[in-house]
Amino acid sequence: MDIIQMTRELGKALQQDDRYIAYTLAKQANDNDAVLQADIEKFTALRTDLNTLMSSENPDSEKLKELDEEIKAVYKKIMSNPNMFVFNSAQNALESLINNINQIISMCANGEDPDTCQPSGGCSGSCATCGGCG
Repeated sequence: MDIIQMTRELGKALQQDDRYIAYTLAKQANDNDAVLQADIEKFTALRTDLNTLMSSENPDSEKLKELDEEIKAVYKKIMSNPNMFVFNSAQNALESLINNINQIISMCANGEDPDTCQPSGGCSGSCATCGGCG
């Protein structure tokens, strides 16, 4: 088996992992949540309005403040939605898994032993000791 085929097998294994399954189920729940989708659309429209207003020659500071407050309120509503909470948690778990996979591959590409190299738990901020970002 060549390395590309092995990578495809890794992809299949990833899609069987509980973290991937939880992510896809949470994403589907978000997609099916009409209230959440309406809030996301409203948030996007408000951000567009804010960007348009900010790029105008003489933006109305009162309107800017009003839009900013409304955006914050809609964002808070989105983030407090139970489906979004579950989605964010599932997404973080999946991203952590993928980051660990990427770190192991990077460490192996740098000559470390594939059987013993360990991905770091998080970013220390120092690229000098890092196996690579995900």
